[in-house]
Order: sequence, then structure tokens, then C-alpha cells
Amino acid sequence: MEAGIERLAEFEISAVAAGEISGRFSGTPLGGTYEFTGFLAKKNRHSKSLVFHIIDFRAVETAQHLDTGA
Repeated sequence: MEAGIERLAEFEISAVAAGEISGRFSGTPLGGTYEFTGFLAKKNRHSKSLVFHIIDFRAVETAQHLDTGA
């Protein structure tokens, strides 16, 4: 939220899913909308890059569109 207005922030980040989650994720249809739960960690001990570690996800039926300010 900025100045009382919701904003959409867009970015790209690497993500990993391991174990049971990767099996579930590989069976999902392409083009779907999903909500992910996880955590950010350094790519490796000396890296400044972050990786999103997926620990759970669910399909989302409708996407909410926020004002981008454009």
C-alpha cells in the first residue's frame, strides 16, 4: 500500500520446490493462477541473490487486479 492506494509490484525471482510439493506442482495445468507459500533464502552462503523456496501452493480461481499507477 502506498499513499492509501494498493499497488501491484511485479518482479522475477527464482523458485525451487522439492519432494512432495514438486510432484504435486508437476501435475498442475499450465496457465493456471496459483498462490504460493514459502520463504526467501540466499541462493548460496556467499550469494546476494535470493531464491523462493516453495513449501505449499493452491490454485486460485480468480486473480485480483490492483492499480499499477500507470
